[in-house]
Amino acid sequence: MTSSLSRRMFVQISGAATAVGLAGTIGTSASAAEGSPPAADFAALRATWRTLLLGKDFKPTAEPFGTKLAALGAQASAHAERMAPTDDSLFPDAVWADPDPDLDTESYAFSSTIQTTFQRLYAMAEAWAQPGTGITQDPAVAAKIVAGLDHVYARIYNEGQARYGNWYNWQIGGPQALLDTALLVRDELSADQVAAYCRAVDAFVPDSAVASYTGTSTGANRIDLCRVLAIRGILGEDADKVALAASALAPVFPYVTGGDGLYADGSVIQHTYVPYTGSYGAVLLDGLSKLLALLSGSAWEITDPGRQIIFDAVEAAYAPFVHNGLFMDGVSGRAIARGLEPGNASGQNDDQLRGHAVMASVVALGQAASAEENRRWRGLVRGWIQRGSYRSPVTDLMLSVAKLSLLNSVLDDSAVTPLAQPDSSLVFPAMDRAVHRRSDWVASVSMASRRITYYENGNGENLRGWHTGSGMLYWWGGDFANDQYSDRFWPTVDPYRLPGTTTSSKRLADGEGGIWGAARPDVDFVGGTGDGTYAVLGQQLKGLSSSLEGLKSWFFTDDAIICLGSGISATDGAAVETVVENRHLGADGTNTLTVDGRRQPTTLPWSGTASRAGWAHIAGHGGYVFPGRVTLNALREERTGAWRDINSAAGSKAAIRSRYTTLWLDHGTAPVGEGYAYVLLPGASASSTARRSGTLDRWLTATTRTEDVHGVRIPALGVTAANFWAAGGFGRLASSAPVSVLVRERRDGTAVICVSDPTRLQQEVTITWDRPVRSVVSGPGPLTGSSTGSRLELTFGDLSTRAGRTLRTVVRLR
Repeated sequence: MTSSLSRRMFVQISGAATAVGLAGTIGTSASAAEGSPPAADFAALRATWRTLLLGKDFKPTAEPFGTKLAALGAQASAHAERMAPTDDSLFPDAVWADPDPDLDTESYAFSSTIQTTFQRLYAMAEAWAQPGTGITQDPAVAAKIVAGLDHVYARIYNEGQARYGNWYNWQIGGPQALLDTALLVRDELSADQVAAYCRAVDAFVPDSAVASYTGTSTGANRIDLCRVLAIRGILGEDADKVALAASALAPVFPYVTGGDGLYADGSVIQHTYVPYTGSYGAVLLDGLSKLLALLSGSAWEITDPGRQIIFDAVEAAYAPFVHNGLFMDGVSGRAIARGLEPGNASGQNDDQLRGHAVMASVVALGQAASAEENRRWRGLVRGWIQRGSYRSPVTDLMLSVAKLSLLNSVLDDSAVTPLAQPDSSLVFPAMDRAVHRRSDWVASVSMASRRITYYENGNGENLRGWHTGSGMLYWWGGDFANDQYSDRFWPTVDPYRLPGTTTSSKRLADGEGGIWGAARPDVDFVGGTGDGTYAVLGQQLKGLSSSLEGLKSWFFTDDAIICLGSGISATDGAAVETVVENRHLGADGTNTLTVDGRRQPTTLPWSGTASRAGWAHIAGHGGYVFPGRVTLNALREERTGAWRDINSAAGSKAAIRSRYTTLWLDHGTAPVGEGYAYVLLPGASASSTARRSGTLDRWLTATTRTEDVHGVRIPALGVTAANFWAAGGFGRLASSAPVSVLVRERRDGTAVICVSDPTRLQQEVTITWDRPVRSVVSGPGPLTGSSTGSRLELTFGDLSTRAGRTLRTVVRLR
């Protein structure tokens, strides 16, 4: 093909060269309208954005900056060497020419290369602008960057081009990288070039892109679109664009009650059905922190009081899912499949990196918050940094220089006191998730319902995440196993045996159920309740593309998670299992498995079955107790996979191996009304697991797991909790309708009764507690009636509008 620029000309072209337009010479931009802010204001904003992109107050020769900057320079130099312009591409491995351009997914691979091309040019521009890269302010590099921008404009990203493939590449990913690149090299550009790039952005991101808060212009996407408009405005000195960007943020701030955005319970949803705090939610936090900083003190400063909702979300929505620097996978959607990319050996894109990036965004956002909020957030971040034992946040070379500088500024600030996260037990009903935290361990559960998808796949990512919403139970130690789901977990774990799940072994196709969270079970009872210290969760289970049905419950205590199941039935003829554990041991782990005091072989592969097993223990991780004894199946294996197996678009094909110890209960190939009961003891030793097994009846004095109710009573904690799948009773507790209930008797002579309606269908519910009660101290709005004396009776009105949230009633005991 004939290139618009010969390779020789491409290398030699000057930084001020005029780009070749679609119809000849690029036209000049219109003069500024009368009354527009002076050019100095835009120059100041460009300087601020430059600082936000590049970072500040760091020493280029100090670590980790010396290594990071050198790597950035090497990467940029490699990109420059690979540039080989043709009509169809700028880089040989990033061809944007689509033989059949349209808006279906087959064209996504071609449109994504436009974004990739701009991102490579940005990497070159950053290396050129940063100190210590080896190519700092190199004229030849600047010339290549400018020539690259011109080439992409002339050949594909221009106002005369029809969009094809993925909208995101044209409206967010591509223009963000284009604008950031142009801003960093703006002094090397002519006015005509700036005007041309702005015209291209205007064509693909018109003002109408933010005219209504719908479709692809909600939540994190809206923040990204506003960022495009704002930077296009300051690059081209267009006050109207900046003003539009600032005003179009307003719909992001309020809580939502459906669809995309931030919910009052701390949930973050994107793509209507997908919990996304750790991915799209992280983008929202990062983008908003940047825009607030950019426009602070300017004519377009964002002063909307609604921004306080985002500030509150730092501790209510984001911090609960951070553990020692990692951000939990259960709220990261298809991003869990973005591992090590081909040719990238500098680090891993996993829960650790997502957590480190969120931490940096929290630091940045703190600069726009109150002094007290900023102090607390910096304390939280310093605590996460100090406890980040697996991969240090302050030396994570996958982070940008700017984010590294933010995190290191906290570490270097002796006035910042590290804060621990308090014990808590939190249910997020709008996204079917829960987090339970203690000082020495933390756990999270992922579920699915009519409202929340089983899993999301799209763009070829997360092709085998089928069962992540089938009750997957994640857990980490306070100072151990913080890499449990990091690094190589997702490409090597058996996707049919995720820990905590009850699943059918029926084979599923990659991407089964459809893209963008299309597949959801037609069930309503998914959720739970708690008093903030203890919690109960329940999930009515229906299998993805299978006949599997069942009921699952989790009860969270100080040192244990009690797991109950019943009504497990299926007719597919495939084996149905409840996976007690599938513990990732790393590449070379030999952690001993002990069952009822007998050590099992450490050879690979090994499998075994223990009849009437009472307890099991995995060294270095924790213990498992089985009330009534069970037939326990165990497997020790080394598994091999590749990121490409679960990410067909960008995953590395390199084989990865890792070891696992798996424990499961076999319900057979045609189960009818099967069930299970086990107790997980995170971090417990083998001896303490054995003791708990021997004394379980004295600690857990009552349990039930019928098809009407799952319940537990733990007198030492004063806790009685139940999931009533139907009207019924458990011990002294009864309900007139399907709800979750937790009662906790406290040492001060009071008790708290927590009730939620996971179904969101109940018009009236009566809870009866056969316990003498003196009086009702406080109750929620829906409490329409109460009776005290020899027993307590509470009647609640319409719960269908409470969005599954917990209602707390406090009573004084006799």
